[in-house]
Amino acid sequence: MQTTQQAAASKLELTARIDKLQQALQDRGIDGALIVQKTDLFYFSGTSQQGWLFVPDSGDPLVMIFKDFDRARSESSLDHVVSLISPKKIPETLAEYGYIQPSVLGLELDVLPVNLFFQYQQIFNQTELVDISLPIRLIRAVKSDFELECITRAAHYSDLVSAKVCDLLEPGKTEIALAGQLEGYARSLGHQGIVRMRLWGSELFYGHLMSGPSAAVPSYLASPTGGEGPSPLTGQGAGFKKIQKNEPVLVDYVFGLHGYLSDHARIFCIGTLPGELLRAHEAMLEIQEMVKDMACPGVASGDIYDSMLQAAEKKGYEEWFMGTGDRRIRFTGHGVGLELDEFPFIAKSQKLPLEKNMIIALEPKVILPGQGVVGIENTHVVTNNGLEALTKSPDSITFC
Repeated sequence: MQTTQQAAASKLELTARIDKLQQALQDRGIDGALIVQKTDLFYFSGTSQQGWLFVPDSGDPLVMIFKDFDRARSESSLDHVVSLISPKKIPETLAEYGYIQPSVLGLELDVLPVNLFFQYQQIFNQTELVDISLPIRLIRAVKSDFELECITRAAHYSDLVSAKVCDLLEPGKTEIALAGQLEGYARSLGHQGIVRMRLWGSELFYGHLMSGPSAAVPSYLASPTGGEGPSPLTGQGAGFKKIQKNEPVLVDYVFGLHGYLSDHARIFCIGTLPGELLRAHEAMLEIQEMVKDMACPGVASGDIYDSMLQAAEKKGYEEWFMGTGDRRIRFTGHGVGLELDEFPFIAKSQKLPLEKNMIIALEPKVILPGQGVVGIENTHVVTNNGLEALTKSPDSITFC
């Protein structure tokens, strides 16, 4: 397994990313961007230590670190990494290093707390603050060869976790006990533990492991599955239900390795399943194969969603496809990278065209109240010929 330092982005990699951001700034008439959010900071600087990255519309970027400076300096391959005691010192520090104070400054306003925004308004009181989050997310959506290698490696570990399930699955064991054992195994393989999500209020701990009817219990999470969870505060995922024979067990886990994620769902069962569930699972596999052929560069992500929805309706699963009721989710796949909810979204009304080397976790699922969940999720890369799965374990239901 690679060490953290070996898996870190090189200076050449970071420079290519910054060049794309600077082009976006120039195209929008923005003088510079101040990157604060941890994932974006890591993406553009190579460190997630507490601090700020200033990217001018041209020239070298400046990394300003509050804590921990020595570690950030060793992690980032950028040339200019300096210590900074307070954000109030940012304008002074920029001037000290020869930067002109920006008239227009981009911030990640999709995630920046309002109180921090007000603080930056006071710090840059002669500057117009604008949102730079969309260009950042579009840049991050198309993966480099380095990133593809990282995600492919994470996908391999997803397959190893899936292969471990039958060794641990037994009737009478609670969902949360099985989850703990499986997550412990994932951790032993190098799982980073944290699964980052960008959407405000969203959180995930490894993923969802649920059995039978509890897998069909909805929750607040932007996901087709919810689960009872261990408490109302953490009302999603594995709970205290005991796993029974002859019911579907959903293992929908994310593997995080050196920052990069792979999303992967499989169905397991002790014994047999009713024909209705078996047919529904096969229907989801057929929809997945249809999308793999059509999801080529240039195809709008919303058109893929519409095709999946129409296929589910023709197969008789309209009422249970990706949830039930009027609050079911309106997406069938999502981008994956350093965060679990990256562009593109295979979702209703989305116009973003696919590009080669985008990564998509495609997840057609059927949720049957009182019975459980069947379906599939694989992490794919967009190629000129459609989607290529990076997760390789068998898509069929595994009977343990």
